[in-house]
Amino acid sequence: MTKRPVILAVDDEPAVAGAITRDLRRRYGEKHWVISAGSGAEALNVVKELVEKREPLALVVADQRMPGVTGIDLLREVGKLSPLTRTVLLTAYADTQVAIDAINAVGLDHYLLKPWDPPDERLYPILDELLLDWRTSTYLPWDGIQVLGTGWSVRTHELQSFLARQRIPFHYADIETDAGASELLARLVTETPKLPVIVFADGTVSVDPDLKHVADKVGLRTEATSAAFDVVVIGAGPAGLAASVYCAAEGVRCLVIEKGEIGGLASTSPRIENYLGFPAGIAGADLTRRARDQAMRLGAEILSLRTAERIRLEDPYRVVQLADGAEITASAVLVATGAAFSRLPAAGAERFQGAGIHYAVGHAEAKLYEGQDVIVVGGGNSAAQAALLLGRHARVVHMLVRGAKPIASQYLIDALAANPRVTVSCESSITEVGGTDRLAEAVVMHAGTSRTIPTTAIFVFVGVKPSSEVVGELVVRNASGFILTGPQLLHDGKRHAAWPLQRDPMLLETSVPGIFAVGDVRAGTIGRVAWAAGEGGAAVGMILQYLKGWDAGSRGAAEA
Repeated sequence: MTKRPVILAVDDEPAVAGAITRDLRRRYGEKHWVISAGSGAEALNVVKELVEKREPLALVVADQRMPGVTGIDLLREVGKLSPLTRTVLLTAYADTQVAIDAINAVGLDHYLLKPWDPPDERLYPILDELLLDWRTSTYLPWDGIQVLGTGWSVRTHELQSFLARQRIPFHYADIETDAGASELLARLVTETPKLPVIVFADGTVSVDPDLKHVADKVGLRTEATSAAFDVVVIGAGPAGLAASVYCAAEGVRCLVIEKGEIGGLASTSPRIENYLGFPAGIAGADLTRRARDQAMRLGAEILSLRTAERIRLEDPYRVVQLADGAEITASAVLVATGAAFSRLPAAGAERFQGAGIHYAVGHAEAKLYEGQDVIVVGGGNSAAQAALLLGRHARVVHMLVRGAKPIASQYLIDALAANPRVTVSCESSITEVGGTDRLAEAVVMHAGTSRTIPTTAIFVFVGVKPSSEVVGELVVRNASGFILTGPQLLHDGKRHAAWPLQRDPMLLETSVPGIFAVGDVRAGTIGRVAWAAGEGGAAVGMILQYLKGWDAGSRGAAEA
């Protein structure tokens, strides 16, 4: 980075201010600019000056009990002036409830009880995580990867999304609005280029590169180290990542195959509020990054940008065939391919897929629509979270709900009602979209009448469909394509005709022994991150039981 990120410590008691500043400099002073302020009012002026000068403000640690501008008052303003800055409240035990209330009131990231000694145990681990989260979600002037493109380019959006979801830091510049970017492009590419153009840290330039080339350049694994594993997990959403962590922890050789982005739909969630152990919530991309790193540290292999096309049986093995013809042999397979949102069923929508109409949103996408009018379609948690994230940047967010009311969690509904930039319209749907070379408007039907809403982007979160094509007709699915498992394969005490063994299928086992299914691709699951992660962990216990029975030679006895 060209500038050192700033850490600001705020306390009106000189001794406490000196202690926290000293501890912060001891740990972070080499790579950060650690400064202090003696009051909330002084700190607010410092923050305003930093924002005006475009200095990267990474973290603010503020005491609650300050006269005039309290810690919560200060951090509320920090959230408005610098939304990505991480915030920590210092408080006494008597003010714990105040701190908890501040999580919802001001978007507080964490609170710390005073005193924080020893800092190696009670201070640094928390701040380390917050600073890591900040770095992986903040795109600053960068001496590494640079992406040059335009907001209406489908491939530019695809590349940005890939880098962002893989948590690879990069700097994006729009050649239509950034004079420096257009000058750089002219120096790098003499002919009119296809977009995007990516400049890697080593200085090499790629014009409209495919994602596998980018993955190889940044060091992501796209080839397996072996053609045989104990377990192959197809899909790296919360369910697949949880399974890979527990498989690796048990010493099971595990390979995860992911055709798209690590974390699946969960990685696009701006903030997951109901995951155990994160009282201030956590961004979906941050949660999945941690899970990916944990799985890899324990020994699991994760293949990026490789598509599992089908599974076939070669008893006692299950063979996963990839789209390029390569094959991976496994003793057991876990299908965790998740689900995807349906395409927007509106006239003209196909023209703008990926260039104005999107099916996910992260910080990178949200920043593209700074000060513009956008639409979110859907009434569930994903739609509500997207509307709240976009509401930090867009001028107006029109949230269109097909039903009589949103079906999101109550805390999200309350947050929507409190956000002046978000308007919620129920019993509304888009019938047509229009524009010339880019999206410009949407025709919305409500109560039998239509109106036209000017918009530069539509984010769609409706009609979830399972991504179960990899199993084809090999396992039993329901009419909607969801995979049946365990008790769903039993009817009136009788096993499904497709089930070959004398024992009943295990809870998460499909109609083919040794092939398991978890998460959103499975019939009857609940679309929550915690539920998916729980299923992934539970499936490992069943897989171990399956492998143990096979290795011990008892599988035949189970069939007798």
